[in-house]
Amino acid sequence: MSIAAILHHKGRQVSTIRTIDAVETAVRKLDEERIGALVVLDRWGKLAGMFSERDVIHALAQHGAEALGFEVHELMTPDVTTCTPEDRLDAVMRVMTAHRVRHLPVMEQGQLVGLVSIGDLVKHRLDEKEQEAAVLRDITRARR
Repeated sequence: MSIAAILHHKGRQVSTIRTIDAVETAVRKLDEERIGALVVLDRWGKLAGMFSERDVIHALAQHGAEALGFEVHELMTPDVTTCTPEDRLDAVMRVMTAHRVRHLPVMEQGQLVGLVSIGDLVKHRLDEKEQEAAVLRDITRARR
């Protein structure tokens, strides 16, 4: 199964924030949208990093409440691992595990086309297993 199939079901909307936005703005956006990470875009709209709940916790531990006044680029994770729509689900799961990340921007020809989370991948795997179990139950019933 490819990442494109997951994006087909999930959608391609990506929540973003700008590098110069205040961390407080990013925290509010995470809360309002009930999500765990934002894709950070530079002034040209290009991928600059990721800003996640982990970044918030680390900043609060290091700087206290004053971290909310920082700009996103000061606390974001700048080195972002990405994937493509053609990548296979199992390969992306291995990458997420190896890099210890929970969100991967999906890039196609240098453009951001989606975002997948470990939760999206696990949900897709569980749905696959439920379908397989239903097929096996139907086969068993048909043989009786």
